[in-house]
Amino acid sequence: MIRLTRLNKDEFVLNAELIRYVERCPDTLITLINGDTLMVRETLDDVVRRTVAYHQAKHLVPKPEYLPYNE
Repeated sequence: MIRLTRLNKDEFVLNAELIRYVERCPDTLITLINGDTLMVRETLDDVVRRTVAYHQAKHLVPKPEYLPYNE
């Protein structure tokens, strides 16, 4: 999930898995895999950076079965 801001300054969290593509026109427009679109205050580069960080982070968190047990 990535935190973003609508043009009216309301914050929301978007499931980064749903992003189909992002474009600048002149505001940042996010198109989701279902065809819905969202305009956000963040720049295209910020959205890309947050999305990449999300995908990197999801592979770095160990699954619960690998966590050490407290005895």
